[in-house]
Amino acid sequence: MQLVWFRQDLRLVDHPALHAAVQQARAQGEAVEAVFVISRAQWRHHHMASVRERFLLERLNVLGAELARRGIRLHLVEAPWFAEVPAALAALVRERGARALHAMSAIEIDERRRDEAVSAHLSVPCRFVPGCCVLPPGRVLTGKGEPFKVFTPFSRAWLREIAAHGYSLYRAPEPMGAPLGWQPLSLPARSAHETRTLRDWPVHEGAAEARLREFIDDAVLEYGARRDLPAEPGTSRLSAYLAAGILSPRQCLAALHSRLGTLPLTRDEPGFAWLNELIWREFYRHLLALEPRLSMNQPFQLHTRALAWRHDEQAFAAWCEGRTGYPIVDAAMRCLKQTGWMHNRLRMIVASFLTKDLHLSWQRGEAYFMSQLIDGDLAANNGGWQWAAGTGADAAPYFRVFNPTTQGQKFDPQGDFIRRWVEELADVPATCIHTPHDGWRHKGREAYPSPMVDHAVARLQAIAMFRQLPTGGDEA
Repeated sequence: MQLVWFRQDLRLVDHPALHAAVQQARAQGEAVEAVFVISRAQWRHHHMASVRERFLLERLNVLGAELARRGIRLHLVEAPWFAEVPAALAALVRERGARALHAMSAIEIDERRRDEAVSAHLSVPCRFVPGCCVLPPGRVLTGKGEPFKVFTPFSRAWLREIAAHGYSLYRAPEPMGAPLGWQPLSLPARSAHETRTLRDWPVHEGAAEARLREFIDDAVLEYGARRDLPAEPGTSRLSAYLAAGILSPRQCLAALHSRLGTLPLTRDEPGFAWLNELIWREFYRHLLALEPRLSMNQPFQLHTRALAWRHDEQAFAAWCEGRTGYPIVDAAMRCLKQTGWMHNRLRMIVASFLTKDLHLSWQRGEAYFMSQLIDGDLAANNGGWQWAAGTGADAAPYFRVFNPTTQGQKFDPQGDFIRRWVEELADVPATCIHTPHDGWRHKGREAYPSPMVDHAVARLQAIAMFRQLPTGGDEA
């Protein structure tokens, strides 16, 4: 028997490890079985949001049924901590008589160490294959064979590699035998928060594929013009499916390719704006794989470890709860808390506010996001936070400080998104919605907090923090 270990790749289509196991089993006249290891203690140690855990477990119940219909049994194994996984898998291998273990390679350091321990502990071959990116980490390097440290040259090299060598998809496997019975994992009733959030994220693979097709057919050509407007449905809303591996990035690439007849390779071509976002995802995943310290709360630019971040629990709580006095920031944070998701433009705004206005560390923001997001993904979350904080892979980011007022005016000009989430401002007209305390009397004026910092002053202080670094801010 060939055993497939599912992790953050909960799909049947374009699953290289599943494909390899099926091919091997067919060649040798064997069966295929699958396993998923539930590591709740480790997940919580990694700040996994409760709604994301629920999303994964509900997806597992559906995946188990999908596999069973193809004659593949899914085993659900409990191993609370990664350190317990090798023994748990070894017991399953012995019990089921597995001759090899197949899985897709991990990029996070704790997961990689877990996989190394599994390989050392098991008595059968462990075959880890890449699959979390279109191009595997290590495939896109500088002329000196080093990882790219800035996105734009990485993007150019990634596009050249795709243009030269293309990409391929694996189909879902044909049935390996007669359909099997499936006993789903028993889950408690959903909380109100889970019900509200998961309503927007059905867990069937077909639902994810349908959302991808709908976006590609109806919205991808307008993505560049609408993606920054949080009050409009201009984004793909695929992030949770990509983070859980219900969709693969190659499926996204193939859908865009099919829609346009070719892949856009320059900024002027239709569809490039969305492709560029897929490349950003690749960039952060490559960095995480090639720079293990990014998985360990370390900045990409090591000299920024000396930044004098403040420690202010009241300020952090106000940011988390959406009580900063800056409407676009507060609307974004309240939306996150209630829905488990946040628009990408808003993620940049609130991250800049925490680090450059409140001068609190990006690590705190990164961990809080992971504790809330249904699409929590270490590579994307870490990359985004370090970009906003000025500690990450970028050309010269330390002086980039978003003005939360002008960002709101530019991307939510009528205040529609703000009014949806900040009830105190429901009656404020568009002319005053971004500065509600400046000369406008409204019902919620007393309830809505005044701005907790003066942005102009905080901005200068943030820039000074970087300029005072031992190696000099200009080297950031």
